[in-house]
Amino acid sequence: MTREAYHKALKKLEDEVLLMGQMVANAIKKSVESLQKRDTDAAKEIVKNDLLINKKRFDIEEKCISLIATQQPMAVDLRELASILSIITDLERMGDHAEGIAKINILMSNEPLVKPLIDIPRMADIGLSMLDKCLKAFIDRDTETARRICNEDDQVDALHDQIYRELLVLMMENPRIIRMATFLTWVSHNLERIADRVTNIAERIVYMVTGKMEEINVSKY
Repeated sequence: MTREAYHKALKKLEDEVLLMGQMVANAIKKSVESLQKRDTDAAKEIVKNDLLINKKRFDIEEKCISLIATQQPMAVDLRELASILSIITDLERMGDHAEGIAKINILMSNEPLVKPLIDIPRMADIGLSMLDKCLKAFIDRDTETARRICNEDDQVDALHDQIYRELLVLMMENPRIIRMATFLTWVSHNLERIADRVTNIAERIVYMVTGKMEEINVSKY
């Protein structure tokens, strides 16, 4: 493989990562929307489509390993391939969290929500915004944006803590809603973990560009 062909293969891998990121973002968005609408059919579709996200991860992984094995990349190129392997793992886990929200929706069935969904959609919106900016930073090699994204995780953590406290109070006031309130805490936890995964990707972008591994996301909460 010539150097030009090698870089074309790398560019194609980047496009595949972006596509996987879009698949994951769509799953997250739809999982929360299906919960808001109590649409269990849509939730079942999200669970089914998680297999496609998993397949995309495996396809990209195979291509990365093939390039490493056959082209013996050095320095920056090797860091990029290693980073892609890490990034797609986090993206796949984010897809699992979206699937988890969909499964919770299915478990809740037609039972009414114990409180209006206000902060949970906010968590999703922040997480999706973080992911969108992170994918762009990956393509642009933008370490400054990647670092700022890590700081946004505190907003998601704060909302998660707020939701937990509110639901705990509701459960103490009315033990009959414990089951349904617990489901919502699980949803919030999944969204909090999604934001954590985005910060992992942002940290990997910084490593890919600078060669320095560091933990940027030191939560204040």
